[in-house]
Amino acid sequence: YTNLPTSFYSRVEPALVPAPKLVKLNESLASDFGLNIDALKSQEGVDILSGNKIPEGAKPIAQAYAGHQFGYFTMLGDGRAILIGEHITPRGERFDIQLKGSGITPYSRSGDGKAVLGPMLREYIISEAMHALGIPTSRSLGVVTTGESIYRQTFQPGAVLTRVAASQIRVGTFQYVYAWDSRENLRVLADYTIKRHYPVVADEPERYLLFLRETIKRQAFLISKWMLVGFIHGVMNTDNIAISGETIDYGPCAFMDIYEPDTVFSSIDIYGRYAYGNQPAIAQWNLTRFAETLLSLLHEDKDKAYKMVEDEVSQFSSIYKENWISGMRAKLGLFNKETGDESLIESLLNMMHAHKADFTNTFRALTLGAPQETALADVPEFNQWLEKWQERQKRQRESKEAIRELMKKSNPAVIPRNHRVEAALEAAAEREDFSIMEELLEVISEPYAYSEKQAEYAKLPETPDCQYRTFCGT
Repeated sequence: YTNLPTSFYSRVEPALVPAPKLVKLNESLASDFGLNIDALKSQEGVDILSGNKIPEGAKPIAQAYAGHQFGYFTMLGDGRAILIGEHITPRGERFDIQLKGSGITPYSRSGDGKAVLGPMLREYIISEAMHALGIPTSRSLGVVTTGESIYRQTFQPGAVLTRVAASQIRVGTFQYVYAWDSRENLRVLADYTIKRHYPVVADEPERYLLFLRETIKRQAFLISKWMLVGFIHGVMNTDNIAISGETIDYGPCAFMDIYEPDTVFSSIDIYGRYAYGNQPAIAQWNLTRFAETLLSLLHEDKDKAYKMVEDEVSQFSSIYKENWISGMRAKLGLFNKETGDESLIESLLNMMHAHKADFTNTFRALTLGAPQETALADVPEFNQWLEKWQERQKRQRESKEAIRELMKKSNPAVIPRNHRVEAALEAAAEREDFSIMEELLEVISEPYAYSEKQAEYAKLPETPDCQYRTFCGT
């Protein structure tokens, strides 16, 4: 990325921290990346993970980008994150290695560029849960405390998160170049991104159109995966949408308990713009903003370029819906397609909504053949639905065992419940007790295992989490 025009980034050094201490290392990820685990645990390794030492040959940068934040366009950039380099894994895959909470950059605005332990551990937990669920995501390599106290409402322990992603190129990156740079540099960015993430279209005459089309497909797939497990990103600004199709920038994110499409957990989403049920529409809106940046590359005739954009973006809804219905069929153990499937799915969701049923545990109970354990057990309409669903399953060639296996692979037995995450973060940040987090990570590392231990973690909190709020930590 540092070979691209210098207007795309700023050279910057991570801030030195007084007393770095490794509190969590993702040994599995480190092994996959071909990294030396013992070296990362050494003082030199901890210095690198904290930003106190720069790896040989690295050229740290903060990336420039813009974005629509809650609908309003503004100049942004990495305000507390520094890209220390790119890493090639033993499988030949390229990843960005980034430090989050590593100090002030030219894009920090009035921020201090720092991070505190709780939000960094939240990103670690949730991103690893998403990976285990099979959802495209950035991941966390490690968390280091810095020996500092950072003020966020109260003084909290400072921390730096090392995270990895296929890249940090965002919709907002294209918006920045489109708004404040040249058409030629926009082409440079597009060509680079295509070669990095969509190489199969790199040599095609209509590569920019195909680039847009494939980006839309990946986003439609990603959002459907979020919706199928009740995940709420919290801040779907255009600067938080990765062109690679990964989930990035875990801030006020959380998983929904009770099925309620209007669920909002983010403390800053006052009007519910990024509520659970709004996520597909917001994704399409964000993709429209991305498509606008490519107009000049798509066709010299503006009218034709607009028509091309309109045609492509309009496909999002149908692609998303196809992915979502396919996923819902799998959650209900349906291998084939029938015209009444959508009605069957919507009927169940409507009942879950009306009777405040837990999203994850409803499908878990159906998977285990225990519908009596759901909040719908005493609802006459639900019993009628069960009959229709069971009849629908019987109209398949697949055996009961195959149906059960499909459901087990499609319905997680556990998610990182909000009360469990909060308990882990409180213990770590306030008492330096990381055992609760470690046990939680172990349980959610195989969400489809349906183990005995997971049964305890599937239990709901004593009080509903409707008033639960999460924070960015900035």
